[in-house]
Amino acid sequence: MPQIPEKVHELTVGQLSARSGAAVSALHFYEAKGLISSRRTSGNQRRYTRDALRRVAFVRAAQRVGIPLASIRDALAQLPEERTPNREDWARLSEAWRAELDERISRLGRLRDHLTDCIGCGCLSMETCALSNPDDVFGERLTGSRL
Repeated sequence: MPQIPEKVHELTVGQLSARSGAAVSALHFYEAKGLISSRRTSGNQRRYTRDALRRVAFVRAAQRVGIPLASIRDALAQLPEERTPNREDWARLSEAWRAELDERISRLGRLRDHLTDCIGCGCLSMETCALSNPDDVFGERLTGSRL
């Protein structure tokens, strides 16, 4: 991994990519979504402050556990301008995301359990199939074919 001298206070997109492990296209995407920011040089090249490394690491860690980018952006927006997330920020935010992740894990467990039954049955009935129509939601609201 290339080392950036301490006297360098701004990184090119290539340096940020090499240090963070994120593709240049991902960094451009993160910037377009407001997760990181850069300034433009007179030659219209992006320059990132060193704190962008920590922000990218934060984004990628949150994405790995399944947090949507919109939630990550909202979390970063709660921080003071140009401040990177620290250990306390991560602890507070991850606690808030825990309930959402627990619910997702529970839904995936139910899906896994019903998948085995459904493969054996093969019906995919709109009236009784737990995969196509969980909790018969469609049956309560509609009659006939709607999907």
